[in-house]
Amino acid sequence: MKIVKSLPPSAEAPGADTPAMRLFALLEVIAAKDQRYSLQGLVEETGLPKPTLHRMLQQMEGAGLLQREGDGRHYGMGTRLRRLAENLLFNDSLHGARHTVLRQLVEEIGESCNLTALSGSEVVYLDRVETAAPLRFYLHPGSRVPVHCSASGKMFLAQMGQAQRRRLLANASLEAYTASTLTDATALEAEIQRVRKNGFAIDNEEFLPGLLCIAALVPATGDSPSNLCIAVQAPVMRLDIAKAKTLLPALQRAALALSRIDADATPARRAQA
Repeated sequence: MKIVKSLPPSAEAPGADTPAMRLFALLEVIAAKDQRYSLQGLVEETGLPKPTLHRMLQQMEGAGLLQREGDGRHYGMGTRLRRLAENLLFNDSLHGARHTVLRQLVEEIGESCNLTALSGSEVVYLDRVETAAPLRFYLHPGSRVPVHCSASGKMFLAQMGQAQRRRLLANASLEAYTASTLTDATALEAEIQRVRKNGFAIDNEEFLPGLLCIAALVPATGDSPSNLCIAVQAPVMRLDIAKAKTLLPALQRAALALSRIDADATPARRAQA
């Protein structure tokens, strides 16, 4: 007799024994770990019959929720599933509280600030509050920047294990956006190690000429890595690296405030589940 080893709690919830809920439970298994699953791997992970899993994977691949890797054997997140995750972050009920933290940070330091998340090999802007200063770079919510040449991207890379980081960067183009962009994998890895040690990251005109950015992670409330970053951006004529570092305490206070918002919301969400 096969034993289902690791289907999530949703698989045992009322109504779980329906095709839709079984597919959802399988998605939770695949999304729970940073790895690519093969059909056989999922058989071993879930204990479900191979023909059943094969049919479920085909359905989700056809719907764009999963995609097969280049070897044709392993499955990863599809574009449609990534967009769903991003939309949940954009439209989260905590948006108003988070926006207030961003606005207060901008009032304190006088420069534009943004909240970001990692999406594949890109950083997506979830929210942004602009400075009142006449000279500024306008990047609206929904904007995407490459992970390798943004301060937030470096923060997300720094919290990954080396194998995960290499896998992500292997499928990303280390394109040179400016003369300062790090396009050499060895140099980028050295930078990531500095970021890991320092606890903050700087984009010194690496994505846009004349733009400097400093970023910090929003501490995660559970065991999973954080997927939120808060950053300050300004033209280099107003913000150099030395001055950016003086803004770090304010940035970290805002990051902790954002983390507390998520922590306070977690019990309420569990009660509603």
